[in-house]
Amino acid sequence: MAYFDAASTEPLHPRAREALLAALDAGWADPARLYGQARRAHLLLEQARTEVAEALGARPDEVSFTSSGTQAAHLGVLGTLHGRRRAGRHLVTSAVEHSSVLHAAAVHEAEGGTVTTVGVDLAGRVDLAAFGAAVAAEGTALACLQTANHEVGTLQPVERAAAICRQHGVPLLVDAAQSAGRLPIPPGWSVLTASAHKWGGPAGVGVLAVRKGTRFRSFLPEDERERRRVPGFENVPAIVAAAAALVAVREAAEEENARLSALVDVIRDRVPRLVPDVEVIGDPVDRAPHIVTFSCLYVDGEALLTELDKAGFAVSSGSSCTASTLRPSHVLEAMGVLTHGNVRVSLPRGASAAEVDRFLAVLPDVVRRIRQDAGVA
Repeated sequence: MAYFDAASTEPLHPRAREALLAALDAGWADPARLYGQARRAHLLLEQARTEVAEALGARPDEVSFTSSGTQAAHLGVLGTLHGRRRAGRHLVTSAVEHSSVLHAAAVHEAEGGTVTTVGVDLAGRVDLAAFGAAVAAEGTALACLQTANHEVGTLQPVERAAAICRQHGVPLLVDAAQSAGRLPIPPGWSVLTASAHKWGGPAGVGVLAVRKGTRFRSFLPEDERERRRVPGFENVPAIVAAAAALVAVREAAEEENARLSALVDVIRDRVPRLVPDVEVIGDPVDRAPHIVTFSCLYVDGEALLTELDKAGFAVSSGSSCTASTLRPSHVLEAMGVLTHGNVRVSLPRGASAAEVDRFLAVLPDVVRRIRQDAGVA
């Protein structure tokens, strides 16, 4: 089986596995207590926090660990809005944000806040002029913009958006789930969220970073752990493993990004020439190095993924968070592109040219058979 769904979750990095096994023995105790085992767990936790902070361009005391990237996004959006209620109740997001951000925005709106959802172009990039106008509106408390889109890979103009937000005194929350560890974090963010299993850490570890000076107040009952931002007992072994994976992928990022990006270029170039009536989606250049998405006209997406699975390829369609629903991807809808027969290929570290070549050899016949069965071949 060729695993091509790294945008959903990256396989556990070997260094994360080693760190996890060691920390299960050394970091199992409560890091908030004072006895020897607890102090050892506390030291492991704070060392991991320091390593993650350095990787993200933050201070250790700005970083808190959550149970997932989704929880980090919920806490980041609603906690910052709660902390800035005196500034206003207006929230700005792009139309292609991860569902966790959009769901938090829906909660805010249901509780009486206002939300402006800014559109994107055909490549999935936010309309920066419209984003700036929305941020400039009176009472804007927070703006949200991802670094790279999770479905099509397009990079967002985060640094320029941050400059606009700074000009108007509005904090910017950046969802870095698809880029943390792979690409440098653009400067200017006030709140940042990420997810360890996207970079090869274990599932169940998210990151919430809040810059000093950014007003933040959790909407949940207060807990003394994690700078009072995140309630609950820290999973120290998993956090240690997450930090180890992040350090490891950053060390290899430049070389591996170039290699995976070249393979993605091959897919982007050859799929439209091998399969009729295909639309390759997302920016061809200004993109995450490992993601390529295309849609096949006259093809049912679920049938296509099932047949590719039978052929030995694990790929996804649209967003991993909406793939089980009948509704088309909100990202593809916002872009105004073809949503039928959508395939997202996201290459994990170590993906080979031979696997990509085999995928390109199998794909045309799979699409042809599905179309033939549907009577449109």
